[in-house]
Amino acid sequence: MPSYDEQIVELEKELATTKYNKATQHHVGLVKAKLAKLKEKQEKRGSGGKKGEGYSVRKTGDGTVLLLGFPSVGKSTLLNQLTGAKSEVGAYDFTTLDVVPGIMEYKHAKIQILDVPGIVRGAASGRGRGREVLSVMRNADLCLMILDVHHPEHLKVLQKEVYDSGIRLNQRRPDVKIKKTNKDGIRVGATVKLTHLNRETIQAILKEFRINNAEVLIRENITDDQLIDCIEDNKQYLYGLICINKADTANLETLHRVMKETCANLAISAEKGQNIAPLRELIFKRLRLIRIFMKEPGKEADMKVPMIMFEGSSVQTVCEKLHRDFVRKFKFVKITGPSSKFPGQKLSLKHALKDGDMVELHLS
Repeated sequence: MPSYDEQIVELEKELATTKYNKATQHHVGLVKAKLAKLKEKQEKRGSGGKKGEGYSVRKTGDGTVLLLGFPSVGKSTLLNQLTGAKSEVGAYDFTTLDVVPGIMEYKHAKIQILDVPGIVRGAASGRGRGREVLSVMRNADLCLMILDVHHPEHLKVLQKEVYDSGIRLNQRRPDVKIKKTNKDGIRVGATVKLTHLNRETIQAILKEFRINNAEVLIRENITDDQLIDCIEDNKQYLYGLICINKADTANLETLHRVMKETCANLAISAEKGQNIAPLRELIFKRLRLIRIFMKEPGKEADMKVPMIMFEGSSVQTVCEKLHRDFVRKFKFVKITGPSSKFPGQKLSLKHALKDGDMVELHLS
């Protein structure tokens, strides 16, 4: 019987040579499901007995950014520019052999930046300690992909390795509910028109994962890949940025072509310190950080040093960050700012906060 690797190669070849259309939609979906199952088995076999080989990184600060790129792309130099950390810099591959953390302070936020060893092709399957690097990324809040201006082709490799490791950049989990049942087969309900999948394909993919009885509710126009992600339900969703480094070593025509080709967010020179300030602002915005000003009852609010939270945070999230007992002792909160209808509005723990809100907690 062919090995997992051989079966995966064969299925990937079949996918690459099959034209996707209405007639092949069902077959392609089944092949992708089989491929996902094989990769899951391969990963379980490959990770057996290899404990203690990963990188141990303590998450700290208001958000964590991982610098991802090929060896010698300039990650260490960029870390030093952003944070003042001491990451070894050298003009040869694999200078960084461990995870080097630093803290970037910006707009009162303390943002953890992680410099990790360079990624190479095959990283997701373990080459060059890539699996360990990508496992660190699963705990980050933002991935900053760094490309050498002279090697834009590296982007597709990075994106594939990230995708194969179960990380979805700049996506969110599709609105799909799968509830396993004991009988009645697979029942599919959809609140939108499905143009990429039909009910027969959905049922066939589920059966490939040995789900024969289930209620499925789909609220957006998903693809077969997204359905498989929802079935496996082990993917990590986080924000991503693409940054072109060594911009000072290319002419304007090349730089513009590479920026367009890669849909990059910014071009910088870590070596020369060019565009570092705009990059800090971009990181802050993409992390979706907001500033909350705390006020003690009967006292003036501290409008100089805000509390940094993620967009969408609730009053309860603030309480949990301040002290573990605050949720239990919570009576009510008074909010003045963008999320309140009027100054000092009394609200509950579940209330979602906005940037610039003043929060006055009342505890028992």
